[in-house]
Amino acid sequence: MTMQQSSESQGYVPMESNAEVCARNRGRARSRSTANAAMNRYAMGDDDAFSALHSVLAPELRRYLLRQTRNASRAEDLLQQTLMQIHCARDRFYIGADVFPWAFSIARRFLIDSIRWERREAARTRAVATTIASIGTMSDDIVHSRRAVRALVHKLDLLPDAQRIAFELVKTEGLSLREAAEALGTTVVAVKLRTHRAYVALRDAIGDEGDARDSRPSARRAKRLPSGADRTAA
Repeated sequence: MTMQQSSESQGYVPMESNAEVCARNRGRARSRSTANAAMNRYAMGDDDAFSALHSVLAPELRRYLLRQTRNASRAEDLLQQTLMQIHCARDRFYIGADVFPWAFSIARRFLIDSIRWERREAARTRAVATTIASIGTMSDDIVHSRRAVRALVHKLDLLPDAQRIAFELVKTEGLSLREAAEALGTTVVAVKLRTHRAYVALRDAIGDEGDARDSRPSARRAKRLPSGADRTAA
């Protein structure tokens, strides 16, 4: 057994030689130079330069986004948004600048926006679920139904802005009525009224969902009866 094999068998990772480190750094420098030159041409209107830019830049951005999200599909979506933004903003790129920091800052902004959006959606879903749970007239299968949650989220989007924003500030963001009133530049009574109207609208949406669910089995039974009756007559 060689010394390298012995080290690896004991869990040690052999260190790179200076020559290997230098070779890797030279490769990165060449790739970066290629990307910068391609971006310069692309910024000046040479559409054919995008292929060379993409071949170097996209894998680096994808690895970064995949590390941050740990989700291949989401990372790919963010990558496409980043590349589209690079395309749209190419005329604002400073010729001669390093494209990597610029591109990664764009990717990071999209990443942060997606995280914020996910958090807002999670908070909205929790607020809607709390609203469902507070309506005691519905059966358990409706209360815990994902369909009901989707119906309420949709209904929330359809509410007038004044009601929806007031509801989200109080129920989603956790503001008090007074804090919400200050944020909206209105009175506590107005916020309370808007929030109540939103609550009533959501409660009615749950009622509609429950009525639709209750009517479906009877409708199916009604469709089956003629068939049975025909067989009996036969």
